[in-house]
Amino acid sequence: MSSSPISILSQTDFNGDPLDPDLLRRTFAQLMDEHGYVLMVNVPDDFDQVKFCRSLGSFVPNYTGAVVGDVRPEPGMDDVYHAGNTRPLTPHSEGYDFTVVPPRYIALWCVSPASGPGGETTLADTAPWVAALSDDERSFLLDTEFEWKTTEGVNRLGLDLHTKHPILEEHEKGMIVRFSCNNLLRADDDPVVAIQDRWRDNFYDHQIAIDYHRNDVLVWNNWRLLHARNAFTDRSRHLRRIQVAG
Repeated sequence: MSSSPISILSQTDFNGDPLDPDLLRRTFAQLMDEHGYVLMVNVPDDFDQVKFCRSLGSFVPNYTGAVVGDVRPEPGMDDVYHAGNTRPLTPHSEGYDFTVVPPRYIALWCVSPASGPGGETTLADTAPWVAALSDDERSFLLDTEFEWKTTEGVNRLGLDLHTKHPILEEHEKGMIVRFSCNNLLRADDDPVVAIQDRWRDNFYDHQIAIDYHRNDVLVWNNWRLLHARNAFTDRSRHLRRIQVAG
């Protein structure tokens, strides 16, 4: 079941005038801290998304090396699990296959929304799930290194990434959660399977759905929130993406 987002920030005030930049930044920070994501609406055409993302931290390149990536259907990717097609994406975090700390923030902005049904980015907050772990489960997820692999679509780009990380990692700026429904390598009888299944079910029970309009900007804390995508049919859907170290 999906619900509508509540962490929404308008870039214009009640008179339709641009919001004061300092007030915009303060409100953004407050909403991000409380909810772990911010959807910015009423975004003018001249808004500099790259400059705004730079204010959050240093850039983390996408798999191709491009800092600003395009998320849209790509030739030759329709038969694999990959963001570059119209198929659904399962709940996951970004950067579990990086050897370094994963990006803290992910920003998506809408160049062209999908017409017709589908195409929503869905989000769910892991903070209550982590808080609900038993002491043994928490220690298990903090102390056990799991093997992660990259997606089929990234393999097709010529990258075959394998890393080892725990699911939970304590960091001075907050807890890091790594998660994937299909790229965490484990045996069927591994105790992590029950936790993985529970969190996947929690995601679908508590997800919010972002239905994009042109110029909307969505930013979320990738250490805290999982995200997924609903399938769609309109191949003109086009988002841009930046990863930020924070």
